[in-house]
Amino acid sequence: MTPGITISERLSALRGRIADLARAAGRDPDAVALMAVSKTHPAEAVVEALEAGQRLFGENRVQEAAGKYPALKAAHPDLRLHLIGPLQTNKAAEAVALFDAIETLDRPRLAEVLAREMARQNRRPDLFVEVNTGEEAQKAGIAPADADAFIAQCRDQWKLPVVGLMCIPPDGENPAPHFALLREIAKRHGLTRLSMGMSADYETAIRFGSTELRLGTAIFGARGTPL
Repeated sequence: MTPGITISERLSALRGRIADLARAAGRDPDAVALMAVSKTHPAEAVVEALEAGQRLFGENRVQEAAGKYPALKAAHPDLRLHLIGPLQTNKAAEAVALFDAIETLDRPRLAEVLAREMARQNRRPDLFVEVNTGEEAQKAGIAPADADAFIAQCRDQWKLPVVGLMCIPPDGENPAPHFALLREIAKRHGLTRLSMGMSADYETAIRFGSTELRLGTAIFGARGTPL
């Protein structure tokens, strides 16, 4: 982050920029949520964002979020926390208890475990199916060709609260075709929430209908050492 520019100032500038871009795309600025991705950043940075009015946050790792957010959520009941990193099945119980949304549902085994944990805990965080739009072997996410059947199975067989889709385009590629693909899959299933767009490509994501922008370095600066 540029020296002398605070998290509060960054958030203010981003909110204005996002609103301008949404209006230019013919969209209601209120339909585009700014998610502050706080991975590897300390609780103090989150507090500064909270003091600036930010309430939607994203974390990549269950363990890191568990060490950082329970006290912050207790102090700010309107804080909403999304899991945006891969979820191992052995962390599903903790994720259901802690997060308000899980954006990385990407395989049947995880769907089964989440359904069981939601029933056990009587807690139903929103779920996003992650689609591997670039079909990259090293990345998580359901393959585009399998997405339709998987989304239907999540809803019909496991009765999961799938509200939207998420993707991470391949590094170095034009993100537009990936965002367009995700939007089309969502449209086929009547899903209205699209988590797409990060610090480097959020302007394009707004044009393609993103409802959740996952911005980290644009708010908090360069990542620190993982907690």
